[in-house]
Amino acid sequence: MNRTKIKHRVGKYEVGRTIGEGTFAKVKFARNSETGESVAIKILDKDKVLKHKMAEQIKREIATMKLIRHPHVVQLYEVMGSKTKIFIVLEFITGGELFDKIVNHGRMREEEARKYFQQLINTVDYCHSRGVYHRDLKPENLLLDASGDLKVSDFGLSALSQQVRDDGLLHTTCGTPNYVAPEVLNDQGYDGATADLWSCGVILFVLLAGYLPFDDSNLMNLYNKISAAKFTCPPWISFGAMKLITRILDPNPTTRITVPEILEDEWFKKDYRPPVFDEIEDANLDDVEAVFRDSEEYHVTEKREEKPTSMNAFELISMSQGLNLGNLFDEQGFKRETRFTSKCPANEIISKIEEAAKPLGFDVHKKNYKMRLQNLKAGRKGNLNVSTEVFQVAPSLHMVEVRKAKGDTLEFHKFYKNLSTCLDKVVWTTEQDMEEKK
Repeated sequence: MNRTKIKHRVGKYEVGRTIGEGTFAKVKFARNSETGESVAIKILDKDKVLKHKMAEQIKREIATMKLIRHPHVVQLYEVMGSKTKIFIVLEFITGGELFDKIVNHGRMREEEARKYFQQLINTVDYCHSRGVYHRDLKPENLLLDASGDLKVSDFGLSALSQQVRDDGLLHTTCGTPNYVAPEVLNDQGYDGATADLWSCGVILFVLLAGYLPFDDSNLMNLYNKISAAKFTCPPWISFGAMKLITRILDPNPTTRITVPEILEDEWFKKDYRPPVFDEIEDANLDDVEAVFRDSEEYHVTEKREEKPTSMNAFELISMSQGLNLGNLFDEQGFKRETRFTSKCPANEIISKIEEAAKPLGFDVHKKNYKMRLQNLKAGRKGNLNVSTEVFQVAPSLHMVEVRKAKGDTLEFHKFYKNLSTCLDKVVWTTEQDMEEKK
């Protein structure tokens, strides 16, 4: 088996595929070349950070995160800086998103939902006690480790530009609308702790019901439903769980249930076992200061190779549903991303995708063997953005990842169906696939 070819190196880390994207940052898979450990690297643009006067806020957030060592929070290992970028090295979580578990299997049994909710509340309580608030809690930010336990990502790093005013309250409206507390929407200032708890209540409802308590295609109608806490629990949710959800989804933050009260709730307490772990009293924060220094001696080196990233067998299997590689390319299995294989040269694949995307109304941005496709016409959740990347699996075989970066998932599904029709001659179809289609 051939060793993976390095496309991008940051210091001692070999950087690979993109695994997440946000407004201010991009997250990539990487491997520590000294230890072989897999990590995730969050990459921020230094010019954007300085332009939005976020430097001090980021320093404070990162320094706090380095002190947090909780079993259910994604660990922050170190921070590095180059002339143009900030690199935050994080624990790599292999179990996927809790969101995918709901999408693939529907609502959870109360025992399973309670376990995740207990882990979430324990994490939120711990971080709040250290002055760290998430402000964007949702199933997509809740990951699962190899043991199936919760790992909260982006705690303290999800809303880097927020500021606290003299009244001690936050005033930036942020987060995913369906999970945002009423007081965040009315722009009167809010407490980060009670706002996080509201999001936890929405998450518990989703785990038990399989759908959102507040949802509407019209944003103003959605805000009105949230402000009035207008929702109905389905009949299969037990009275105990229903009572707890109602106390959390209280539109008045001053009467909303608190964490100590949740910990005493009868439904919550069943089989509750808080994790036992050693707290870190001190941490080396030298790298946090060094990130923003202009001196070259503090900058990490970056090296790039402009060719498709090679992928070994283990990486290929890790991206599939299991050892059966047929699952990897099964069109029925994709949600917000999908993949296909091609025997065409990488440059030809890129050209064909561009030719197919432009007539569908997409603006195309190319960089090496990655593409960003943006729909010029806004959809239900804004402009649909699609990211694609070509990986080399073998000398004459490439795998293409097509992923929704922004916008509505159903619109992405429709786009991919149209795209795959146009790429009929590019996608490699095996004889077995041909037989199955007959």
